[in-house]
Amino acid sequence: MTDLAFGGASIDGGLYTSVTGFAQQMPNFLNSLVSYWTDLGLGVFALLMLAGWWRARQRLGGSTRRRLTPGEGRHAAPVTMAMALAVPVIVVLAYVANDVVKSFFHEQRPCQTLHHVVTVEPCPGLGDWSFPSNHSAIAASAAIALLLLDRRLGAIAVPAALLMGASRVWVGAHYPHDVVVGLVVGTLVAAVLMPLARRAAPLVERLRETPLRPLVAAR
Repeated sequence: MTDLAFGGASIDGGLYTSVTGFAQQMPNFLNSLVSYWTDLGLGVFALLMLAGWWRARQRLGGSTRRRLTPGEGRHAAPVTMAMALAVPVIVVLAYVANDVVKSFFHEQRPCQTLHHVVTVEPCPGLGDWSFPSNHSAIAASAAIALLLLDRRLGAIAVPAALLMGASRVWVGAHYPHDVVVGLVVGTLVAAVLMPLARRAAPLVERLRETPLRPLVAAR
């Protein structure tokens, strides 16, 4: 890839330093909470994905044991399961897409270029590119995919994704624009691919007749 040596400080370096400076004035326990969230918070999305799969599995299993209500299509449950299984795949694809963009622009971390900044977390090393934020892309893709799968899960995931993005600036790992673009990349990937996952419903139907049935439907 061509190294564009993208410099982000001229875009919102002032906002970055304002946020990191504000973080330094906050109590240690709050910074510790933000640090734990930015490091471990992606696990929350994994749990939400697992919950989405479990709910779809129960729904698909139940659809084989009860009479469908008026307006409930015969293929509704397989479509839901197909989308649930697609969520982690979409998240991986969003990460790959974001990493391609990251490797093209080669933006150094703000804590590497703005040497006077004190950050909550240690600064990543040189060559660990900043733009766009992988954490933000992963969180956004998971949140949008979960929202399209199940509005209740999405109501948890979307605010969590925004908090993940904000935490990346708070701890000093990213400029705000890194986070915004990462959120946009993740959102676009999920918004484009999640509807396509519905087409895998026939595959789910076939899996119900194989030894892999427990993967897609409760007995």
